[in-house]
Amino acid sequence: MEAVSGTAFVVATILKTLVFFVLLLLGVALATYMERKVAGFMQDRSGPNRVGPLGILQVMADGLKFILKEEVTPGAAHKKFFVLAPALALFPATVLFGVIPLGSPLPTPWGRVDMIVADVPVGFLYVLAIASLAVYGVVMAGWASNSKYSFLGGLRGSAQMISYEIGLAMSLVPVLMLAGNVRMPVLVSMQQSFGAGPATYGMWFILPLLVAAFFFVVSGLAETNRMPFDLPEAEAEIVGGYHTEYSSMKFGMFFLGEYFHLITTAALITVFFLGGWDIPFWSGDNVRVLADGTVVGEPTWWKTILTLLAFTAKTVLLVAFFMFVRWTIPRFRYDQLMDLGWKVFIPALMAYIMFMAVAIYALDSAGVEVGLAFSAALFGINLLLALFLLFLVDRGRLVKGATAKTRKTPRAAAAAAAGAEGD
Repeated sequence: MEAVSGTAFVVATILKTLVFFVLLLLGVALATYMERKVAGFMQDRSGPNRVGPLGILQVMADGLKFILKEEVTPGAAHKKFFVLAPALALFPATVLFGVIPLGSPLPTPWGRVDMIVADVPVGFLYVLAIASLAVYGVVMAGWASNSKYSFLGGLRGSAQMISYEIGLAMSLVPVLMLAGNVRMPVLVSMQQSFGAGPATYGMWFILPLLVAAFFFVVSGLAETNRMPFDLPEAEAEIVGGYHTEYSSMKFGMFFLGEYFHLITTAALITVFFLGGWDIPFWSGDNVRVLADGTVVGEPTWWKTILTLLAFTAKTVLLVAFFMFVRWTIPRFRYDQLMDLGWKVFIPALMAYIMFMAVAIYALDSAGVEVGLAFSAALFGINLLLALFLLFLVDRGRLVKGATAKTRKTPRAAAAAAAGAEGD
């Protein structure tokens, strides 16, 4: 079935844009409710339970509070940039969601409708380009407020986000080496399993690229400014970070932007490493999108619904994982945060990319065809690398604790003891 064209394409794109945006807003509302319920569970309390059944209407009450509260603009603020910053913080995550394929194509009487707002040929590069714009909202908010607390939070945020953008991009290079294409639906098709046909890897990329997935998840946490990487806020140190001077709906837009980024990051992890809309252990949903845009398989409406539900389930589980991490791992010190990004992530990813390039070339040279055997070999290699990375490389030496500088080496302790004896 050919894709829709002409007027039908324009109408379908407008409808998809509206539906996806409404779904994203609904997802943000439910994510805020889930966050508070998870926090209550982790802290042995009930969470929201007074407004509506099970506290579900608390989200609406919070939204009304943001809209109705008095809006205060500092007298010394740069007003144009002060107003523009919240929009810049919200914009990137919203636009990024448009290139994420949420399900298999939907057949209609007018042609095939792809479950993606904009299937751009450079989807992967588009993700990296738009994601890098989020830092401008943080920097502008900190500078335009004309407040020392906000400015310090903005500087921290810009340094952190720029540092981990490098790790975020480098962790996706192995994905490109395996897929050989930058279109998002093609990345999903390459991960379909169980009878998906030739030229697929037979398993999700999280297995043959286990180390890359780990680096991407951690970098994604840092990019969304969530625990343990919420140093731009750090309420105990700098009051409220780059949005200290914001109130009413301007503050609410930063709040929305954080959850937009959270959901978008979870959706990107699903596409790059968890098979996208692919349903595990079942070949009935396999509708492949090839590099030239042609579709292999028979799209049906029930496959579209099932794949949409599968994609949603994976994304929700990842969002819940991020929330559990927030209430489990304490905040890094700022020097630890920057050391991790520049001294650990970048060198480790450079070595990993070179190692994976050699491994893929060796498997190709050995005549191993793309498929389960190819993926299993890469999974074994990544498992060994992950064990080496986690249990041998770090062990308290690269990301040091607070007492590292006061801790004496055996040689220094012996010298100190010899000096004491001489006295």
